[in-house]
Amino acid sequence: MQVLMSAAAYGRVAVSLTALGGDLDVIVLEADGGFRRGAEPIDAAEVDPVVFWVSLDLFRTGQLPGFFQGILKGTRARWAQSFLAGLDNPAFAAMTAKGVRLTKSSAQAPPIAEYVLSHAFSLLHPIADQRAAQDARAWRYIPFREVASTQWLLVGFGSIGSEIARRLRPFGPRITVARRDLSPEPLADAVIAMSGLGEVLPRADVVVLACSLNAETRGLAGPDFFAAMKPGALLINIARGALVDESALRAGLDRNQPGHAVLDVFDTEPAPAESWLWDHPQVRVTAHCSNAGDGVVARGDALFLENLRRYLAGEPLLNEARAADVGP
Repeated sequence: MQVLMSAAAYGRVAVSLTALGGDLDVIVLEADGGFRRGAEPIDAAEVDPVVFWVSLDLFRTGQLPGFFQGILKGTRARWAQSFLAGLDNPAFAAMTAKGVRLTKSSAQAPPIAEYVLSHAFSLLHPIADQRAAQDARAWRYIPFREVASTQWLLVGFGSIGSEIARRLRPFGPRITVARRDLSPEPLADAVIAMSGLGEVLPRADVVVLACSLNAETRGLAGPDFFAAMKPGALLINIARGALVDESALRAGLDRNQPGHAVLDVFDTEPAPAESWLWDHPQVRVTAHCSNAGDGVVARGDALFLENLRRYLAGEPLLNEARAADVGP
């Protein structure tokens, strides 16, 4: 069975692939676009994989578009493991139309959850005021609101949303989850449909966008969304930039709905240098790096190897995408 992956990924998992066994014909994509089997270069005509490991390395080296094209042009593609949690890239819809099974990654969920809590806590707690008092050498008593008295709304509850809730739960706030599945969730105090956001937004102190981008959610955070937000609330977007109408966000910030926005994703990336978001005093901008934890690559490799074991054994795959997960 032919398996295609980047040279960097192969360098990390080669020993584990050997231990896994199976009749694997591993083809490596080199940084220069060439292919090799073992130490020997091979012609591109020999490359028609069944399995693809779409690793983070391909994104960082700019090889991802070409890798996607390789999957779509192939005749034997059956399964692709992606390093992404979201599958809104149109290439994924084209893959599923070809009958390719897709599995998403949960490797980035822990650092994204840490990013969300770090930014949220630093804004809920009056750290800036405390620093200003220190700079002024002023012995000033500064009260603050405890996290346990806040209400959080998590819009979307896949691997990232659940990881946020798992880390947040011990601090004691009320957690409401908005998602398709309305069954009870142990990590949440309430589960609502997306159509019920307008009822919860006026009470939410922290709103986290962690849902997939699709026809239903594109522009979700628009004028009505911000008009319903609790004054002074915090908005954090670690999902997709197109969830947020940036003009509506600017108008909302002007009237303190939300009071602050933490944005790691944008409709246009990189965010243009002339964008108003960079300099707005109520906005924090980060360069789509909430997933940049030092454990992401190792967890991604482990997930691919486990899913490859399952694929060879004919077992269910972890994080297999549903039709609703795929497409813009």
